[in-house]
Parts: sequence; C-alpha cells; structure tokens
Amino acid sequence: MGTQQLGAETKARVLTAPAVDNYFNYYTEIEQHFCRRRGTLLTVSTLDWALMTTWKEAGVPLEAVLRGIDEAFDKYERRPSKTQKINGLAWCAQAVLTAAEEMKEAAVGAPQEKASADPGLQNEEIGRYFVANAEKLRQVKAGTAVTLVAEECAVTLTDLASSLATVKNLRLEDLERRLTVMEEKLLAALTMTTPENELFTLRTEADREIAPYRSKMPGVQIEQLQKQFIHKRLFEKAKIPRLSLFYL
Repeated sequence: MGTQQLGAETKARVLTAPAVDNYFNYYTEIEQHFCRRRGTLLTVSTLDWALMTTWKEAGVPLEAVLRGIDEAFDKYERRPSKTQKINGLAWCAQAVLTAAEEMKEAAVGAPQEKASADPGLQNEEIGRYFVANAEKLRQVKAGTAVTLVAEECAVTLTDLASSLATVKNLRLEDLERRLTVMEEKLLAALTMTTPENELFTLRTEADREIAPYRSKMPGVQIEQLQKQFIHKRLFEKAKIPRLSLFYL
C-alpha cells in the first residue's frame, strides 16, 4: 500500500481532528472523575490510558464508564477492611463492563431481571464471541510469524469458550487479562514483521493528527495514543479482530 493511499485511509477512518478532540474530552472526563473519587491529584497511568482507549474504541458510553467508577468506589467504601487501595482504573473494569451492558439492555428494552435470573446467558454470549474471534484468527494471512501466533490465540479462545460452560462465578477481570496478553502477542508479531517504512508512515500520520492537541495532553498520554493508533491500523490491515470483552 502506498503512502498516499495509507494516509487517505487513515485520515478518513481513524483520527480526524474532531476524533482526536473526542478522545481528549472522553479521557479528560474519566481521568478527572476517577481522580476525584480516589481523592488524589495524581493523573492516571499509561495502563489506565490504554484501558480508556479500549473503552473509547469499543463504543462504551462515557456515562457507563463514570457509572462503573462510582459503583466500584461505592462498593470499596462499604468494605469493612480496606487493606488494598484503588490505584488504577483496572479495579473498575468489571463495574464499567456491567454498567455498559445494563445501558445496552435498557436501550433495547430488555428487562434487567431476565439478565439477572439467568447468569449463564453471559457465559454463552462470551463463549460465542470467543468462538467467532477464533474463526477470524484462523483466517489471518499475514506472514508465518503472525499466522502462528494467531492460530495459537485461536486455540486459546476456543478452549476458553469450552470452559465457560462449566464456570459459575465468572471473573471478567481474569478473562480480560488473558485477552490483553493475546492482543499484545499479536501486536508484537505484527510490529516485528511490518516493513519499517510502513511503520514510519503510520507514526508520521499519528503525529500529524495529534499535533494540534499536544499542548492539552501530557507526554505519556500522547505516546500512548500514538501506540494505539498504530495498534489499530496494524490489526485492521491484517484483519485481526480486537479481543477485549468491551468489543463484545
């Protein structure tokens, strides 16, 4: 793919100026709310920024994120013993996912009682999601190294889908960590096998689109957004699905 074609697609589909502005507002709202509930002026970490990017790209409404943060902190504050502190957004991940699901159900008029009455529905839905992504990974044709990693991840997803049939107390945090590890392996393989010139082109496009907002973002957040930009484009080109539960 030529530089001009790649640039045109990137501008049209990934980060136009308004899109970056939306990113900034989305992240700022979450960061301020989280720090306010945590009672600290410290900014969120690089890992937190990556998690917020996952939510943003998956279309998780800002309201769901804020509601999930409140729910996680409210639950924490009701605990008689607080030996562990909430040091990152990952602590709130399951509450955010629950809030997003509740908002989605409410939007289509699904009664909340039905979802609560049959917890197995959640396992079945996640299982189907894993099987579908496993099939997509088996169809990946992006060089030997990437194909091997994709096949390995497909096997893992298939095994996870099978195990969900017997799991009663599903730990979404543990599943999300597994999915994150798989995405990181896929990204590493893609990065190693992508020509340097193409990576340079993607980095240049990201820098150009982010430039107007550099004064509004800390350096660590700009760096993370650049990485997410390249991550998304590499996955799109290789037709690799995003694996996070937030894309369910």
